[in-house]
Amino acid sequence: MEITVTGMSCGHCATAVTKALEALPGVSQVQVDLGTGRVTFASANLLPKEELARAIKAAGYEMTPA
Repeated sequence: MEITVTGMSCGHCATAVTKALEALPGVSQVQVDLGTGRVTFASANLLPKEELARAIKAAGYEMTPA
């Protein structure tokens, strides 16, 4: 899966987003591209966009609508 996250600017940001997503059930292999804001990950489950957005917001960032 791929999402776009705004507000990330450093390694700490990437780590926070990675940890937030990995806390969701079935999420693994999170990769963050700070330059583009793209975040890719594998998911064993189909996760609702609302659940992803909540996790990203709780980490202090925003998921852009797809």
